[in-house]
Amino acid sequence: MPADCWSSAPRVAFRLPALKRAVPVCRSLARAWLDGQRIHDDDTRYLMLLVLSELCTNAIQYSAGTRVTCRIWRSKDLLHIEVHDRGGSASVPRVRHPGGEQEHGRGLELVAMSSACWGRSIEADSGCTVWAAVPLSAGVHRRMVP
Repeated sequence: MPADCWSSAPRVAFRLPALKRAVPVCRSLARAWLDGQRIHDDDTRYLMLLVLSELCTNAIQYSAGTRVTCRIWRSKDLLHIEVHDRGGSASVPRVRHPGGEQEHGRGLELVAMSSACWGRSIEADSGCTVWAAVPLSAGVHRRMVP
């Protein structure tokens, strides 16, 4: 289905292979959806794409599953993001506090700082869903993000 057909839908979901190269595809699909929703505020777009990228990257990196499912939708004041993987206990997300020299391990810390709220849902038989909500008026919120 062409992006202009589904990007105007209030809620979208897409399944991607659990491969690093899927992260840019995820961002591209999300950009098309943001365009279809007429969300053009640079700060809101930046934060939403940052959060989505971090959640998608974590699901791919830490899951034993072969696919991730991304869902995004809009409510009155928030953009909602969910990323689901069918991985095992290795995919349980947790905020880490890496040392200053480490290059990895800051994803969920960025998600926490960039979103109004975030959380996770873990089901033994169906995997893990990590979700976050980004304010539609993210300009003020972004000033707090490094």
